Amino acid sequence: MSPSAVEILENCPFFADVNETAFRRLFAIARVVRFRSGQTIFVQNEPCPGMYVVGTGLVRIFKRTPQGRERVLHLVGPGETFAEVAAIGNFSCPACAEAVSPTTCVLLPLEPLQKLIAEDHELCRQLLLSLCLWVKRLVDLVEDLTLRDAAGRVARLLLEKSQRDHRKVRLPTLKRHLAAQLDLTSETFSRVLRRLELAGAIKHLARNELEIINKRKLEELARLE
Repeated sequence: MSPSAVEILENCPFFADVNETAFRRLFAIARVVRFRSGQTIFVQNEPCPGMYVVGTGLVRIFKRTPQGRERVLHLVGPGETFAEVAAIGNFSCPACAEAVSPTTCVLLPLEPLQKLIAEDHELCRQLLLSLCLWVKRLVDLVEDLTLRDAAGRVARLLLEKSQRDHRKVRLPTLKRHLAAQLDLTSETFSRVLRRLELAGAIKHLARNELEIINKRKLEELARLE
């Protein structure tokens, strides 16, 4: 059974500090939208439809070069948001979005959201604080690509994805999306995972599920000297 709009918004850390009155106003404009696997949600440079919150499924955000190459910026799972910067800043979509698997989202349409932000200064302040965390995520991504080697990038990714359930990590079915996000080939990504397993840092439980055995080892690999 698909989650309701209220459940999706309540499970989103982006709105964790939004007061009850503002939350009710957000819910009043919220629409549940569903996408099939592989469906395009929006394309870069087109008008932003609004802000999305993922309830179930997975969305990849990517840029397409004039030569047709794709660069995955990040993968968005349940509880996370996308198009938030374009929606709040009221500008065109800076990247493309595509559903990696069947996905259910809440859409906060652009015009009603802009109206709420203009009328509710407290909501505006709370959204600004949440955007600061989004900017930090981008800084972490740049840090990954410029300062960490392949093992360090994979180690940090696994640590990040294990925060909610402590030890277990579930990877998307198509690992090439994760590899692209880390600026690695699929072969390199798989090779690093095998090396980490041989080193006793992780253990494969199923095709797309891992368990972290030695967290300290991963932290050492991810640490910047």
